[in-house]
Amino acid sequence: MFEFSQYLGFLAFLTILTIGFWLMMFLVTFVVPYWIYGGVKELLQERKANRNTEQA
Repeated sequence: MFEFSQYLGFLAFLTILTIGFWLMMFLVTFVVPYWIYGGVKELLQERKANRNTEQA
C-alpha cells in the first residue's frame, strides 16, 4: 500500500497542515483583534490630543 518514504512524507504533510491550522487559529483569535484594538485605541488618543490642542 504505502512505502515507508511515502508514509513519512504523508506524516510530514499532516504535521505541516496541523501547524498551519493552529497558527491561523492563533492569529485570527488573538493577534488580529489585539492589533485592531491597539490601532483604534491609538487613533482615538490622537484625535483627543488634536482636539485638546485646538481648544487650547
